[in-house]
Amino acid sequence: MTPQQPVRLPALPSTGNLWRTGQLHEHGLNSRAIKALVLHGKLVRLRHGCYIRSGLWEEQSGPVRSRQLIYAHAHGTLTSSAGGYVYSHTSAARLHRLYVWDVDDLIHLLLPGSPSSERLGKDVRGHTRPWTEADVVTLGSLRVTSLERTVVDCAMMLGHRQALVLMDHALRLGADKAVMESMADGLPGSRGIRWLRLALAHADPRSESAGETLTRELLIRLNLPLPEPQVNVDTRAGRYRLDFAWKEKKVALEFDGKTKYFDYKPAAEVLYQERQRENALTEDGWTFVRVKWADLFREQEFKARVLGALRR
Repeated sequence: MTPQQPVRLPALPSTGNLWRTGQLHEHGLNSRAIKALVLHGKLVRLRHGCYIRSGLWEEQSGPVRSRQLIYAHAHGTLTSSAGGYVYSHTSAARLHRLYVWDVDDLIHLLLPGSPSSERLGKDVRGHTRPWTEADVVTLGSLRVTSLERTVVDCAMMLGHRQALVLMDHALRLGADKAVMESMADGLPGSRGIRWLRLALAHADPRSESAGETLTRELLIRLNLPLPEPQVNVDTRAGRYRLDFAWKEKKVALEFDGKTKYFDYKPAAEVLYQERQRENALTEDGWTFVRVKWADLFREQEFKARVLGALRR
């Protein structure tokens, strides 16, 4: 039996990583060659008419991939800073590098009119709520809604927990809460205004991760005694900052898996020092309640653990 010969694939362009179909054609790759490169994992189709080098795509994290899809849309439509539309909602949030939790990768645009969904594409959603140039900033070469307008639009479209995660992070990055409250005052009766006002009421820039935000939201929703966030406590092993603490009870609540915004992960040495300080706090009579992502969705068990620790 004759051994199967390896498939000889056409070469990708030597420069660049993101191409429109026409650009690949200009480099001598016809539709059949493009299909073969996709089939054999050398090229990834991001959306209709736009492709990326697979090596680059595979090494990117989830948040970076989500932004890459927006860049692919811009590249495919030749968007520039003078474009007729503005990236908005969760697309703008991603371009502002806000943490977006449990949200799809649809592209959101503010448009001056109402084009058909067929024209926009299946992965694009158009919005027509009026905007002014004060609502727009330029990030790179892309026109994007301002940080405050982005958060307001997202909070009115998303669920409360998703909106709260995003708003906490925006406030931490410097978003002006008074500006967002003024925007809310100008939208009485609008769809989603309740979620926006609720997020504004409960937002806290001291949250350092989505996990901390969701932990705080769950404490509020379960009517549990609220702890103080980001509490510094001195120990024999140095100062320790607790995610949450009921200081008078000497109970600490820590969200495990310390992934901070922007995929930050502490080094092994930092984790070791934290563990030493935690041991010192335990010797001083502190009780620790450790929460993981899965615990946030086992609400009654979470409530029992917190109340049990506070009773002790």
